Amino acid sequence: MNTLLNSLMTELRRGTLTLAVLSQLQEPQYGYSLVRSLEEAGIIIEQSTLYPLLRRLEKQELVTSYWDTSESRPRKYYTLSEYGKEIYEQLKEEWLINSKHLRDMLKGGNKDEID
Repeated sequence: MNTLLNSLMTELRRGTLTLAVLSQLQEPQYGYSLVRSLEEAGIIIEQSTLYPLLRRLEKQELVTSYWDTSESRPRKYYTLSEYGKEIYEQLKEEWLINSKHLRDMLKGGNKDEID
């Protein structure tokens, strides 16, 4: 894949990953469970991408975290804050509207091309 295409694909994916992660944090999840739930939905995310994203979302006060030390291996759980829930709903609505318009544009003259 050429460098320009790779860069553009990374840029396109960045915003969608944020929305995907927020969508999975309605209930508390730890990193590995989050990676698995995203993969089950067809979204591949490396841990080296996920953890910096979670830290950024926490810094932006969209996500909160806490440690569960009740099991032999402590786990850090992440969940949407109240503010994060509001932002997620707004982003989701914007995504649904934009993706519908973009899908219609990409279909162009051949409506069977993208379903």
